[in-house]
Amino acid sequence: MDSRARVVLDDADIGRAIRRIAHEIVEKARGSSSLILLGIPTRGVALAERIARAIESIEGSSVPVGSLDITLYRDDLRLRPARALETTSIPPGGIDGKVVVLVDDVLFSGRTVRAALDALNDLGRPASVRLAVLVDRGHRELPIRPDYVGKNLPTSVEEQVRVEVTEVDGVDRVAILEGA
Repeated sequence: MDSRARVVLDDADIGRAIRRIAHEIVEKARGSSSLILLGIPTRGVALAERIARAIESIEGSSVPVGSLDITLYRDDLRLRPARALETTSIPPGGIDGKVVVLVDDVLFSGRTVRAALDALNDLGRPASVRLAVLVDRGHRELPIRPDYVGKNLPTSVEEQVRVEVTEVDGVDRVAILEGA
């Protein structure tokens, strides 16, 4: 890990945050029967799968999990180098009439979530859409607020929040990189 990094959440902290988010989702949805979790690649997918396992341990029934690629819906495509498309995988039965919980690792400007909402619009009409994030670091540019947050981390704009998950990075931790 970079010498400028300060670890703010370790694997145990992340596990507790996932379990708390799962309980809050079930409570607000009054069960799990109408839920679908859609992770935003890359780390949002791993987090959505973990939340689904936690919900299954609470409710005793599985929750469909998919992934939602937002690459073509981003408003900064012309400003950044080309990106490879990720996978969009919608559970059988689609999203119509379901409570869709979008899952991402970090909420910053809100632009990724706006792109995800646009992508969802092309896939169907959910009953409602909610947002779960592991880290909310503030600095919103759009009027977007998460419904479920693992940890609020006030940061400066110059800092970078790095979320690492075992499924992708081989370790679970969240770190802040100073002046990145």
